[in-house]
Parts: sequence; structure tokens; C-alpha cells
Amino acid sequence: KMRSRIKRMEGLLDDLLTYSRAGRFRGEAALVDIRELVARVIETVSPPEGFAVHVVGELPTLYTYSAPLETVLRNLVNNAIKHHDQPNGNIRISAQMMDEKVEFAVSDDGPGIDPAFHDRIFQMFQTLRPRDQVEGSGIGLAVVEKIVTSVGGTVTLESSSGSGATFRFTWPREYKPQ
Repeated sequence: KMRSRIKRMEGLLDDLLTYSRAGRFRGEAALVDIRELVARVIETVSPPEGFAVHVVGELPTLYTYSAPLETVLRNLVNNAIKHHDQPNGNIRISAQMMDEKVEFAVSDDGPGIDPAFHDRIFQMFQTLRPRDQVEGSGIGLAVVEKIVTSVGGTVTLESSSGSGATFRFTWPREYKPQ
């Protein structure tokens, strides 16, 4: 019991550090092939047997920072797996070009999220299931929102109970520091 609490506290501290750094980018923006970035995300997440991550359509090449975009996509894919209610599932990643932005979508066929909780899920320390049922500090979606808004984008959720979830976020086609 004590060991699991210590492990949870260490995870929380790591997550808080990640949150505090979200939105601060180091190095320089560069051309990033999003197809390669998504392949890295899938390899890093290493979906458990029974889960598949599908790229739908074409993914662009953007002039951006790769690490924050990779963090956003990794958090969304991890969440889709972690909160799925079946031992197997499908996650879809797509991108749609807009004028000056790209709209990414990460969709799953999981249990969905009741609209009553849509505002709450982006707040720090929020999980919709008890800590003993799902591992996590409730910071992942707060990090997603902080990173996306720091580049001038928006993040939204389309979901209802029992029908999966789609997280959409916009990202600049060309990153220009504010």
C-alpha cells in the first residue's frame, strides 16, 4: 500500500514538472514530417495487444517544434488506451488542412465521455474514474490544453456516453513565436 502511494506521488511530481514546462519550447522550429512523428508516438506508446492505432488520410509536413506536438498526440493516444472499457480497441489519427492551421483529430471507440464532464476533463487532477481503477494523476489533458493554447490553437472534445471520443485540436501550419 505504502509503496504504491510513493509510486503515485513520484508520478504526480513528474507530471507537475511536465505541466510547468508545457508551452515553453527549446531549440528551433524545423520542418517536421507528421507521419514520422505519429509513427514515433505509436512506437513510444507501444499499444497493448488488441489495440490498433490507424492513420487516416494524409498527414502534412509542418514548420514547428516537434516535441510539444508529439507530447499532445502521445497524451491523447495514451488516454484513449488507458480509459478504454474493452481489452481491444481502435484509435484513429487524422489531420485536415485549414487556412493557417491544421486540425488534428484523435478518435477512439471506447466508452465515451458524458457531456456533463467535458469542461472538467481539461482541469488539473481530474479523472472520471477512481484512482484504483485507472493509473494517472489527471494532468494529461491539462498538459494537452496548455501546449495547444500556447501555440494559439484550440482543443475540443466530441463525445457522449457509449459512443467513443474524438479530441480535435488546431496547430499552426507554420510556428511563429508570439
